[in-house]
Amino acid sequence: MSDKDLSSAIRSIIEKEINKVSKLVPKEALNNIEKNISPQIDQIIEKSGFVKKSKYQNLKDLVDDLEKRISQLEKD
Repeated sequence: MSDKDLSSAIRSIIEKEINKVSKLVPKEALNNIEKNISPQIDQIIEKSGFVKKSKYQNLKDLVDDLEKRISQLEKD
C-alpha cells in the first residue's frame, strides 16, 4: 500500500468515526489535530512491522549499493 493510500485510509476511518464531533469542531482544528496525530500513527504502523514505501525504497537502494561494493571487493 502506498503512503498516500495508507494515509488516506487512516484519515477516512478517523473522519468517519468523528463525523458527529467534526460538525461541532472547526475545520482548522481538525487539520491541526491531523498534523499532530499523523506522525504518531506512522510510528504505530512502523512498530507493527510496516514501513512507508519511500523508506523501503531508500533502504533497498542502500542494500543494492552495498551488495555492489561487496562484489567489487571480492573481485579485487
